[in-house]
Amino acid sequence: MNFVPNTDSQKERLLARIGVESVEDLFADVPQEVRLKRPLHIRGGMSEQELVKHVKGLAAKNKTVEEYSSFLGAGAYEHYIPSFVDQLLLRSEFYTAYTPYQPEISQGTLQAIYEYQTLVCELTGMDVANASMYDGASALAEAALMTCDATKRNKILVMETVHPEYRGVLKTYLPPRGVELIEIPSKGGATDFEALETKLQEGIAGVLVQTPNFFGNIEEAEQITLAAHGKGALAVMAVNPVSLGLLKTPGECGADIVVGEGQAFGNPLNFGGPYLGFLACRDKYVRRMPGRIVGATTDKNGRKGYVLTLQAREQHIRREKATSNICSNEALCALAFTMHLSALGKKGVSELANLNFQNAHYTAREIVKLSGMSLAFQRPFFHEFVVKTAMEPSKINEALLKDQIIGGLDLARFYPELDHHLLFCVTETKCKADIDRLVARLGEIQ
Repeated sequence: MNFVPNTDSQKERLLARIGVESVEDLFADVPQEVRLKRPLHIRGGMSEQELVKHVKGLAAKNKTVEEYSSFLGAGAYEHYIPSFVDQLLLRSEFYTAYTPYQPEISQGTLQAIYEYQTLVCELTGMDVANASMYDGASALAEAALMTCDATKRNKILVMETVHPEYRGVLKTYLPPRGVELIEIPSKGGATDFEALETKLQEGIAGVLVQTPNFFGNIEEAEQITLAAHGKGALAVMAVNPVSLGLLKTPGECGADIVVGEGQAFGNPLNFGGPYLGFLACRDKYVRRMPGRIVGATTDKNGRKGYVLTLQAREQHIRREKATSNICSNEALCALAFTMHLSALGKKGVSELANLNFQNAHYTAREIVKLSGMSLAFQRPFFHEFVVKTAMEPSKINEALLKDQIIGGLDLARFYPELDHHLLFCVTETKCKADIDRLVARLGEIQ
């Protein structure tokens, strides 16, 4: 208790008030075998000057994409963020915003969320969007539960080409809710449609597909959606929002629910978080959505105002009957998303998507000219692609790091059958010189 600033007399009064004899009694339920039996390895007190120097030394051990040229994606993407986004987020009324417990007096927070929801609907072609999903993975899990609630069924089909970590979250979320998760294998870098048709029976609640998928390939989303609807199941699409500047919207593909990771707009890599998930759906499923939904209205004087229209949190009376336990407010990350997307506009989003597409395809064409490297799949892709290598991927990446280049993801980590395969990502942050340097170094390594 060396780091708890209570005097002995204060401790005695607190313990007496709670009705226990010692602080140790408060930890009675923690098994002895997992308790730390030694003091924490914490240095003694430091002056501010010493502390700043110490923390800067620790931070300097991290290497960032400002120092290294990164070709790693797999769900977290490096994009250029206009400088005004960070500057506006520093305004105190934004960065102190928390869950709007008394929403109608938080008009600024509500308007920011409303604008975000509007942009998500525009981007996805859906009727309604919510706010405060934690990330793309949990948004997909929440969407799966929505399909079960809407259809009164308890089986979910998920494609093997969906991000492996998203599928890991599904395996955590669904079984405790009595939902069976069935994985559909891939073929040639996309969904094996014959396997899907075999498993797609009348009792399926939802079919979950990601496009572009984890390998960067474009799935036959419309065909999968039609097959799902033919058996009374709902179609859930996980998408990369940047790709929607180039590809058909999920709404045009017939999706019922759309989810994704919004980090790509306005939010840096941040060593893995915080991120934000987005979730949008057709009107008829709005009451089954988790999180919160902000609506626009007019007050008694006819002035425009914003209200928290629907929310499904368990704290708000419903408890175990709640649709979801989405609590924390992701509005700051959503606001960054909104600012970036607003600055781009329709034309800008389209140009950004096209630049990502062109850069990735140029890189792929140059890499496959090298001996010992070839494209693993012959399918259309967006800004990620899989390369089959003769050399061990770990050795390739180790050599690239020496030249301050972060290589692709070794797919054997998630797909053992894809040993000697690397997943590369190329965004608008890479100029021709960056790409040519990667290709040249890969040639030398081979």
